[in-house]
Amino acid sequence: MSRTLVWPACLAGILAAALAAAPAAAEKTYDPGASDTEIKIGQTMPYSGPASSYGTIGQAMSAYFDKINAEGGVNGRKITLISYDDAFSTPKTVEQTRKLVESDEVLFVASSLGTAPNVAVQKYLNSRKVPQLFVVSGATRWGDPKSFPWTIGWQPNYQTEGAMLARYALTAHPGARIGILYQNDDSGKDYLRGFEAGLGDATRQIVAETSYEVTDPTVDSQVIALKTSGADVFFLHANPRFSAQAIRRAYELNWHPAMLIASVGASVGSALVPAGPEKAVGAVTAAYLKDPTDKVWADDPGYREWVAFMKQWYPRGNLMDVANVQGYSLAQTIVLVLKQCGDELTRENIMKQAASLRDVELPMLLPGIRLNTSAQDFFPIEDMHLARFDGTTWVLMDKVDGTH
Repeated sequence: MSRTLVWPACLAGILAAALAAAPAAAEKTYDPGASDTEIKIGQTMPYSGPASSYGTIGQAMSAYFDKINAEGGVNGRKITLISYDDAFSTPKTVEQTRKLVESDEVLFVASSLGTAPNVAVQKYLNSRKVPQLFVVSGATRWGDPKSFPWTIGWQPNYQTEGAMLARYALTAHPGARIGILYQNDDSGKDYLRGFEAGLGDATRQIVAETSYEVTDPTVDSQVIALKTSGADVFFLHANPRFSAQAIRRAYELNWHPAMLIASVGASVGSALVPAGPEKAVGAVTAAYLKDPTDKVWADDPGYREWVAFMKQWYPRGNLMDVANVQGYSLAQTIVLVLKQCGDELTRENIMKQAASLRDVELPMLLPGIRLNTSAQDFFPIEDMHLARFDGTTWVLMDKVDGTH
């Protein structure tokens, strides 16, 4: 008799303990912008203005989130991307970012574009403890977790790329006279610092440096000045619009220096084709993404997956523009972070997961390049490969897992 009474008592105790534990296990934690059904994120992009060629990054991201939502979302939640046009104007960036945080109440800001626009809101977002995630800029300030713990970069930093191109110039063109054109903002100055650091004592070979403002109508006068200097190596940092102008103007002036083009202005679709691709033959750049114009990727599963995505979800997008590869890859990174967050969709956990990427391979990163972050390392991508333009595509100059 006593035994029949003991068992129910034990079972009752076990059941009570299980019921007490169940709410904790199933607990969901949300900050503004997250719920059982939605994850709301914000962004500013230059859909108009002098840097509008980059706007396709935001459109590709939005299309990728549409794809994810159609497949059921992330952990059962749909992603809502609120992407405002800031026209690459910092006052507009500030206005739109405040609206995203204070009116739209987004969970975080995702991959807003541009060095100056992001600098303009970095202190504000950090003071509000709103993640400024995977900034679309390679400025070194995005990798400073001590000063800005709520800001994290994504692409390789500009100083590293500048130094890489400078070292190539010294090897391929020893004794060259170097002319430099750069955008007069933090991004251009980062490239310039990196390039000069890569030259070391050979900075004396720089015979001319000139800059442009994004509001300038053309860079014709700057290119004329560089030609006049006698430079025979031309380091060009500009957005696609001004890269196209500079390449075209140099050709028209019958100036044919060895050309080094910063990756941010090296898109075949938005820079070299508008310039006239024959005018850039032999130019060298640094790359970390698979160039969609390079036929070496024709049978690559990642490339085929990207093309299928573009045709179904973003058919207006240019299949020759690497910016669409970048937008696709940024969106994939954000989805990965959201998956890792599970049901703890707080701003603190967003940053924790963004700083906990381990050997992440994305389909359109060059083979061997992986995303890695930690609490001390806010630069997810730190590797690049040199590539040379052959008149049609960027061809990698070194072997990448046997592809070249």
